[in-house]
Amino acid sequence: MFRQQAVCAATIALLSLLAPFAVAQDAPKPMDHSQMNHESMTKPEGDKGPSSQAFAKANARMHEGMAITYTGKADVDFAKGMIAHHQGAIDMAKVELEFGTDPNLRALAQEVIAAQETEITRMKDWLAKNGG
Repeated sequence: MFRQQAVCAATIALLSLLAPFAVAQDAPKPMDHSQMNHESMTKPEGDKGPSSQAFAKANARMHEGMAITYTGKADVDFAKGMIAHHQGAIDMAKVELEFGTDPNLRALAQEVIAAQETEITRMKDWLAKNGG
């Protein structure tokens, strides 16, 4: 009986030591945009028409721009990543204006461009003032 309890205790102790490693392996890894093949992203899945090509190129540029070198300063990293993200929204809105026909979406695209340009300027100004 004592031997059985000792084996059980040893097993529990070993499992408790290994548990953090098992959890760490299952934890999602952050996406490393710098390792992505952005060239392949410019080839859209599905339709290969002009608007699809333009959206795919805008998406690839955005992801490439978001592949920043992290500083450990959340404010700086946020601003740098979001500038590229917002530029991507502008680029997609321009594709809508070039190819889209729905008046409501075209109006929304104009609003997106105006809002995102304002926010990009704000973030660039912040980075200039805060050593980003």
